[in-house]
Amino acid sequence: MWKLQGRACPALFVVQPRFLPTFFPQLFPATPHRLTMTIYGAKQLANSFRTVRKNTIQIAEDIPESQYGFVPAEGTRSVAQMLAHIATLTPLWQDIHGAKKLTNLDNYDFLAVFSELEAQEKKKRSKAEILDLLRTEGEKFAAFLEGLSDETLAQEISEPGGGPKKSRLEALLSAKEHEMHHRGQLMLIERMLGIVPHLTKKYAEMEREYKESRQTQTARQAS
Repeated sequence: MWKLQGRACPALFVVQPRFLPTFFPQLFPATPHRLTMTIYGAKQLANSFRTVRKNTIQIAEDIPESQYGFVPAEGTRSVAQMLAHIATLTPLWQDIHGAKKLTNLDNYDFLAVFSELEAQEKKKRSKAEILDLLRTEGEKFAAFLEGLSDETLAQEISEPGGGPKKSRLEALLSAKEHEMHHRGQLMLIERMLGIVPHLTKKYAEMEREYKESRQTQTARQAS
């Protein structure tokens, strides 16, 4: 048994808090979301996207401009095209989930959008221009994510062609997943160009420091 404002309550409520308003309505005024607790919302979504974009920008900085035309295999994008693809795709999510707030994507003209995006990624740009595009479009998208309400993120979206429904939050998470997919490709390209990815160096340093710390701790315990 435990107590709620001096009243004994069965342990059932400890693991099933959704029943609390039913038995103690005076403590839980009727509201549409009276027991909702946001664990991962707009702020977390925006911050995690900023982290992903920061790492993408670091990779773009680490690859020399002389290698921006490198194509790892026939039929794939060059380094410059892949970075431009990442930078110019976020407006797609903003259009669907911001300006239009669509809940059904059956009639969305993906072919027209992808045709324009393909033209954008093939546009000749310098390394400085691509870096600027990654920064400006990245922050624009992060600010958009940050401004979304819990109610908006909870809305259900119908995928085209009768696909499974998902929340707007899950749909927007795909922007980050898309970028991480291509970032993995870029890290492999870095290896092909003889560049050690910055995250690889970072985690190697963390591992080294951890091992040294454990060795020091073991030595102190032994003495």
